[in-house]
Amino acid sequence: MFVVVGATGNVGRTLSSILAATGAAVTAVSRGRRPLAVPEGVRHHRADLERPESLRPALVGAEALFLLVEGAGAHLDMADILRVATAGGVKRIVLQSSQAVGTRPEAASHAPLHAIEDLVRRSGLGWTILRPGGFASNAFAWADPIRTARTVAAPFGDVGLPVIDPDDIAEVAAVALRDSGHDGRTYELTGPALSTPRQRVADLAAALREPIGFVEQTPDEAREQMLRFMPPPVVEGTLAILGAPTVREQRISPDVAEVLGRSPRSFASWAARNIDVFR
Repeated sequence: MFVVVGATGNVGRTLSSILAATGAAVTAVSRGRRPLAVPEGVRHHRADLERPESLRPALVGAEALFLLVEGAGAHLDMADILRVATAGGVKRIVLQSSQAVGTRPEAASHAPLHAIEDLVRRSGLGWTILRPGGFASNAFAWADPIRTARTVAAPFGDVGLPVIDPDDIAEVAAVALRDSGHDGRTYELTGPALSTPRQRVADLAAALREPIGFVEQTPDEAREQMLRFMPPPVVEGTLAILGAPTVREQRISPDVAEVLGRSPRSFASWAARNIDVFR
């Protein structure tokens, strides 16, 4: 049996479906109070990682655990979470971390995730760590201005990053959960090519078959907007990556192709599959 923590997220929803399609028993874990639509045959369990004991019933009989922590995980007692997982019989954990843990190890914004990775590695469980770069699905933040005004405002319009399709992360996670051959590996997950905000807007316009205007924000304008829903250290870390990515952050990783035997999906592919959100 597989347990997917973060089952309402862009990765967790797809991962639950992939695992269920193989005929495996799957428990989807979320903390929300609203009813959760899960694939047929998937069990839903409500738990909050801030209360590790609430996770215990979901782990009975579990073979492997996919773990997604909200934010950078600074508010969590990961040692206690791992204790509960081990007591429940979990043998393998796949942790969704962040590329920035490796590319910016001294950054305060990702220090909690760095500590969580270290605890997972020392847990005594089989482990695989996934470090995705920027998500293609971050473009959902543009949905409302595209629907209402056919315009997007974003900073650093011509700075490219190899954004990753969340479905590719889910597929890699499914492989790592099922196959112990990936134990002890840390995978950096990126898309197949550099993509700038201006290019991503053009891809959305092509899928929508209507023009979309692009307005380049100043860093201060972007900061003010991001601070409405992100803590200051995360805002500063994000702006640093968006505006001045390192060579490694712009590198096209081979890891998706190595695990899945195919190239990662492009942003244009993601846009075409999700364009109804922007209509």
